[in-house]
Amino acid sequence: MAQADWVTIDRTRYADRLYGFWLGQCIANWTGLVTEMDKIGNVGEVKTGAFYTRADWGQPDQPSIWAEGVPSDLSPTIDFVFRGADEVWGADDDTDIEYMYQHLLARYDTAFLTPEMIREGWLTHIRPDEENYLWVANQRALDLLGEGMLPPDTGSPVNNEHYDMIDAQLTTEVFGFFAPGRPDIARSMAYLPIRTVASGEAAHIAELYVTMYSLAAVVPDSLSPRDQVLELAAAARPVLPDTGYAAAMYDFVLDEYLAGTPWEATRDSLYERYQVRQADGYDVTSRGLYCNGCFAAGINFAAGMVSLFYGEGDIVETIKIGTLAGWDSDNPTATWGGLLGFLLGRGGVEQAFGRTFSDRFNIHRTRRGFPRGGLDTFPRMAAEGVGIVDRVVTSAAGGKVDCDRGRWIVPAPR
Repeated sequence: MAQADWVTIDRTRYADRLYGFWLGQCIANWTGLVTEMDKIGNVGEVKTGAFYTRADWGQPDQPSIWAEGVPSDLSPTIDFVFRGADEVWGADDDTDIEYMYQHLLARYDTAFLTPEMIREGWLTHIRPDEENYLWVANQRALDLLGEGMLPPDTGSPVNNEHYDMIDAQLTTEVFGFFAPGRPDIARSMAYLPIRTVASGEAAHIAELYVTMYSLAAVVPDSLSPRDQVLELAAAARPVLPDTGYAAAMYDFVLDEYLAGTPWEATRDSLYERYQVRQADGYDVTSRGLYCNGCFAAGINFAAGMVSLFYGEGDIVETIKIGTLAGWDSDNPTATWGGLLGFLLGRGGVEQAFGRTFSDRFNIHRTRRGFPRGGLDTFPRMAAEGVGIVDRVVTSAAGGKVDCDRGRWIVPAPR
């Protein structure tokens, strides 16, 4: 193979970038939780009034649809939620299943999880009852796994009526980082984990996120943050079938952004277009779901693309917009916080916020059965991720690990 067919990736830097991923994702996750399900529109029985705008940042939080009139206990105002050096980040559904999948890849010393490995992981590390931090497609998949069913059947529309909800979008992005510069391999690694809970458009959206995460390792540092984001999104766009609603949502948001439409107006147009008029085959409203499908893959993907494009690669601004955009606001916000945290690395995240943060992570807040009593650290998690990449580069990509020069040499996709 000619030298031009190989991609060189800085292995030494990668641990810092994975640290930035976990940190950025936690900041975005916990900040987005302040407004989770505060604003979902006014179609159906649950009505939440006008959506938030930029002017609402720093203002009192309004109750979510299930909070019985009580604002968030995380912050009395819509603002960032941080954990200082003496505190611990808690796991949530945006981080804990990704953590579990990383653990399983390391434990089984593999690049590809089998259906049996996935089932064993879910049943070992997720509580079957009480508060287990699972909803819709994830919860149904757990029930099916407990009955002996295996992926991908657990995510099939025949068995899982929630197959087109948001779940896969927040549990599988990390597979992209395990195959840097090789989105084809990343999507193969994520294929079964995605389809443990999702099918159709929801699966395609999750694959777009995996693709962007994989390509983040090779997007040129010479580009501005805005251009990095646009290049990553454009490179991943072909993953979405042109005939589907996800592609139409992506194109609509991008066109409005490039036209200079304010982000609030674009978000409002999305609500009108997809939840009121049900354009482009997006028929969630007609199904009469609870909260008008506020957990659905589509509308949350659309809101997420608003925060990605309008945030222009600025992690602070992206998290603000994502938190204010509406619906399941912690989920897409966490996705982009993780992506931008990876691009920035630990130091870049701390510089963006002008402070230092805790590097400790409590996976047992939401899950169970992990080593170290469930108390982990971002440096150890990042080092484990680098070890997984070593295995993927050599066993799945046919590449080389050059420890002396601190790099991976990976055959480019054909």
